[in-house]
Amino acid sequence: MPDVSVGVRLPHEAALDGARLREFVARVDDTPIERVFAGDHVTFRDGTGFDGLQYATAIAALSARITVQTAVYLLPLRHPVPVARQLGTLAWLAPGRVVFGVGVGGEDAAEVRACGVDPATRGRRLDEALPIVRDLLAGRAVTVAGSCFQLDDVRIAPPPPVGVPIVVGGRSDAALRRTGRFADGWLGVWVSPGRYAAACAQVAEHARAAGREVQRWSHGMHVWCGFGADRDAARRRLAGEMEALYGVPFERFERYCPYGSPEQVADALRPYLAAGCRSVNLIATAPTSADAVDGALAVRSLLRAD
Repeated sequence: MPDVSVGVRLPHEAALDGARLREFVARVDDTPIERVFAGDHVTFRDGTGFDGLQYATAIAALSARITVQTAVYLLPLRHPVPVARQLGTLAWLAPGRVVFGVGVGGEDAAEVRACGVDPATRGRRLDEALPIVRDLLAGRAVTVAGSCFQLDDVRIAPPPPVGVPIVVGGRSDAALRRTGRFADGWLGVWVSPGRYAAACAQVAEHARAAGREVQRWSHGMHVWCGFGADRDAARRRLAGEMEALYGVPFERFERYCPYGSPEQVADALRPYLAAGCRSVNLIATAPTSADAVDGALAVRSLLRAD
């Protein structure tokens, strides 16, 4: 039985309604699903936004069991010191149940500029911010004189009682280098099983080149999927949500985005398990949020039964 962990996305309708949020978290809490993850945007395209750390905190407060993850938090749009304070507070509230997923974003350059950040500096800002956040969460004083951040003997106290794993999302070579140098794991998205295995090996190489020895990586896959008894309807629902969010035809992503019954989704994920993946986040579309949870639970059971 593969030791596969599964995360489910906080659905938008639950994110915008307190009662639905409580209902969704309670439903997941009654299952063995390991994680709930929340996205993050400040003002995306038409102004849409949802603060990943605030939602992670709300979920953690509603459950004493579920791990919460940002997937992914746009750290380049923020200053790392207040972010470290927020993470430290959340880690005290939910010790051992917080995973900090980060990424550069970039689908909407106007969002980056709206935060006072030059889009061309996103990668550099993330590279500078990650070690700052790590050191602050570990209780270390930080002094840096970088091109983006300058700190003089800054610390946050008390540091959280349990460490907060950091995972980097993305599929670029820069994301893999960043993971190897600064993070605890990589969160792949829109990559084939072969690319997943090769990327994990590249991360290990980058870590060795940086003089890091990571005993256990927290790698995983971030997978859009659609659940529904009618496979065509499941595809339409999934395609509609992805096209509305990203503004590109679904066909560009379709080979990475399974849809249909839980069995069909599980079948598409099995090659990733064969490539070494043991953690899957399902960005699930379904007729209702309850159906998305049920579909994710069924996929988890099928994968763990292999």
